[in-house]
Amino acid sequence: MEQRKKLGEIFVEQKLLSPITVERVLVISKRLNKRFGTILEEMGLVTGEELAFALAKQYNCKMVSNFAKGSFSSQLLDIIPAEVALQNLLFPLKREGDKLALAIADPTNTKVVDNIAANNNLSIVPFVATSKEINSAICINYFGMETIESMRKKVLVVDDEKAILDMISHILSKDYLVFTAMDGMQAYKEALSKKPDVILTDKEMPKLHGYGLMNSLKNLPETKSIPIILISSTVTIEEESNALDKGFFDFIHKPIVPAILLARVKRAFDFFEKHNCLFKC
Repeated sequence: MEQRKKLGEIFVEQKLLSPITVERVLVISKRLNKRFGTILEEMGLVTGEELAFALAKQYNCKMVSNFAKGSFSSQLLDIIPAEVALQNLLFPLKREGDKLALAIADPTNTKVVDNIAANNNLSIVPFVATSKEINSAICINYFGMETIESMRKKVLVVDDEKAILDMISHILSKDYLVFTAMDGMQAYKEALSKKPDVILTDKEMPKLHGYGLMNSLKNLPETKSIPIILISSTVTIEEESNALDKGFFDFIHKPIVPAILLARVKRAFDFFEKHNCLFKC
């Protein structure tokens, strides 16, 4: 059996990267425990399209693009639950008999694909697509929401009390592009479509509370790195310590003090930029 080429070899052959660049990125990939292709895209050394093309070549698959705004039946979408699609960056493209054309961002994710095939008695035909295109397709077709790209820094504020929501939005809107939600489930959808840089969420909310929202977003590759700040009227050392231990970036007490709010949000932005700028690692 012919040995599959490594991704770095393909990029060198395409003259997109030099051998020394490949070696250096492999070191960073190992240190951060992140996939080589993901690191390359995050560093801006390759585009999403270039990565998808290389993966398709590596795994002998076809590529697919510009499908996010296509027409897909509810029966087709029901084959893969939205949560599974999001967590694994998969999207059902077309079904013909017992064959399912499936857009995938990561061709190595064979376990989930095999489970989908077995559970639905289907044969999967994989097509490699960019993670951006798949995420957009999921947002539009599963949730009926367009994804938003913006040069401004974005904040998602979540609270079931409109007065508090309006107050926080007013304070932050001078410096940031602010989106709002009044329950955890709506916030979940907004986070997927708007891709905020920072999220502030109340602890107690309908449908999905703050901890549930945080856990759901941390499980998704597209949102797991977003700093999330918990807002709570429970002012105890234990509550604050528990929030930080569970994965929240920071904690803000109610009633909210504007200066503290602005400082905590700015700190979240600064932390995110410093720890995700791989050129500075």
